[in-house]
Amino acid sequence: MATALITGPTAGIGRAFADKLAIEGYDLVLVARDEARLKEVATEITRLHGVACEVLAADLTEPAQLALVEERFRTGPIEVLVNNAGYGQKKPFWANTIEQEEHQFDLLVRVVLRLTHAAVLPMIERGSGAVINVSSVAGFLQRGSYSAHKSWVTNFSAGLAIELHSRGVAVMALCPGFVRTEFHGRMGMDKTIIPSFMWLDATELVDAAWADLMRGKAISIPNWRYKVVVAGARYIPRTLIARLSTVGLDGRRRA
Repeated sequence: MATALITGPTAGIGRAFADKLAIEGYDLVLVARDEARLKEVATEITRLHGVACEVLAADLTEPAQLALVEERFRTGPIEVLVNNAGYGQKKPFWANTIEQEEHQFDLLVRVVLRLTHAAVLPMIERGSGAVINVSSVAGFLQRGSYSAHKSWVTNFSAGLAIELHSRGVAVMALCPGFVRTEFHGRMGMDKTIIPSFMWLDATELVDAAWADLMRGKAISIPNWRYKVVVAGARYIPRTLIARLSTVGLDGRRRA
């Protein structure tokens, strides 16, 4: 049975991917910091779907612990990698310490870079495999470091998809908008300021993303509302974006 590795699988989009891949018949390697919660999720997924779940507790921003996860790609075949772990800053760039900004950069960029590299090398040798990097619609807007990080994830993934297509390896950036998860709650965001029709369901999002991967898409923007946002973003004047930036697609509210 093929195996998939998912970072940040205990809730939200990551948990939806864990359920989806288990339904598709994949055994799972679940990676997050909270070992107790990982074990609870692993037990539940095995009970619900009958697949094996390996727990790998690691803080991906710590180089030694990240190296342990990278090593997992060399000790047994991983057919699918889902780079989902992430978080956002509530405050704007200048109000955070440089250490806070570096921590976010490490998780959203450096970890994606290193785990993708660790994953695709054996995939190329086998001639099969897939990498899904969870990005954001925020990456199509010019709004602070979070948007910049997500823009990198999307462009990195799309470029790599072109390079690896002929080698049998699929790479896709998943670019959601607002999704009902713990993400915004952890930021202390007032979710009532976002219209209800803009919120997406994590399970439906992942189902659509998986279908896009099967179609060979390099960038997945599930839901027509966010396709419109992305299509229109290139034509929106930057002055208008600045005026609208009190609330953005990364969930931040600025003072």
